[in-house]
Amino acid sequence: STSARPPPLLLMAAVAQGLEALGLCVVVVAGIIDLASGQTYQSSSAIALIVLELIVAAGLAWIAWGIARVRPWSRTPAVMTQVFAVFVAIWLLEAHRLWWGLPALLLVIAGLVGIFAPTSLRALARRD
Repeated sequence: STSARPPPLLLMAAVAQGLEALGLCVVVVAGIIDLASGQTYQSSSAIALIVLELIVAAGLAWIAWGIARVRPWSRTPAVMTQVFAVFVAIWLLEAHRLWWGLPALLLVIAGLVGIFAPTSLRALARRD
């Protein structure tokens, strides 16, 4: 049921998703610091990117909440964000940003393993 306690691997997926949201918040703080110190090329673009990053971080946190609460609706957006995040992780690794790319890749793996574990799939299955 939707009030059930999440299986451990599903909880791992929720934590991974939450850490991705937190990581994006760190990026937001760095963007704000760059904006305040005049390190951005164009202020309006930096502000728009910061707002977009905050919206995405809030969405990731909401999905993590849904996974942790064993909400069936959370499965598809969780998988979609992990698929997108793997591309970001690979891009970061190719750009020699190992301190960002490697943790991102590990979180993607943890998120996908957690979501696709048989116990997780059963817990998130819709019961109509």
